Amino acid sequence: MDKILFVQTGTGIDVHGQNITKAAVRAVEDAILSNSMPGIEQSLPEQSLENMKVNVRLAVPLDRQQLDKEEVKKVIPFGSAKVELTDGGMATSSGIILEEENDENDLMYIVNAAVEVGY
Repeated sequence: MDKILFVQTGTGIDVHGQNITKAAVRAVEDAILSNSMPGIEQSLPEQSLENMKVNVRLAVPLDRQQLDKEEVKKVIPFGSAKVELTDGGMATSSGIILEEENDENDLMYIVNAAVEVGY
């Protein structure tokens, strides 16, 4: 990405089930769903949303190898997306194990996202 126009941040949590992808998708949704960028097209090359690039950086506490980057990319509505992982986030006790929620243990996963939009 040559030029960053916006950076949006968010947090996503999977309280039960220890699904790192679910927490990551929620973090990206938290970052982008309450934002509007009405002037973005005029700032992009050829004034086209097709030329928008999105870098998604995720701070992930555990189970990196289980994170489905393609599922995370589906949350991005326009342009081309790239997903990068870094250490971070948090895994902490939810205080209870719920078998009906597919819990393997009492951990909840917390993922932080930084979503850069530019070209």
